[in-house]
Amino acid sequence: MNYNRVVCFDLEMCCWNENGVGTTGEIIEVGLAEIDLTAGKIVKRAQYYVQPEQDKISEFCVELTGITPRKVAKQGRPLADVLRSMVKNFGGSKKIYACWGRDDLILAKECAQKGLPMPIHECINLATLYRLQHRLKDKRIGHRAAQEAQGIDWEGRQHSGYVDAYNLAKLALTMF
Repeated sequence: MNYNRVVCFDLEMCCWNENGVGTTGEIIEVGLAEIDLTAGKIVKRAQYYVQPEQDKISEFCVELTGITPRKVAKQGRPLADVLRSMVKNFGGSKKIYACWGRDDLILAKECAQKGLPMPIHECINLATLYRLQHRLKDKRIGHRAAQEAQGIDWEGRQHSGYVDAYNLAKLALTMF
């Protein structure tokens, strides 16, 4: 296990808002940002679009994420291909991954449904770590709010996996 590097990642999924209730489906984007804890900086970033096998990208999803069906049709690849690229470029089981919430469980569930190996074996939920560090045991806090509470400017469009992973890496550097 490489304890000097942490790969922050964020997933975007097909999503719908029906009668005020949000639901999600298949993964359509994986954003990654790797931090070098020794150097204290972000050393690598990547964005992968995923072609959903069954779900369609809704207008609500386009408005929320900025990810269009056309973008995914042109740049997206099957999840299996994206996972291979992820492991090749960022490492799989030998790296520690981190996310805000339980994106690791979302990825594990979709991998299981599609018969794919789960590339992540160790994942830190930074939302839980943040709540413990700041004694917020009964209060939930979103990624952006936590980052801004630490005086770290948010950069880019929220709900882009690429942007969210980068911002998460900036916050993570203050937590480790």
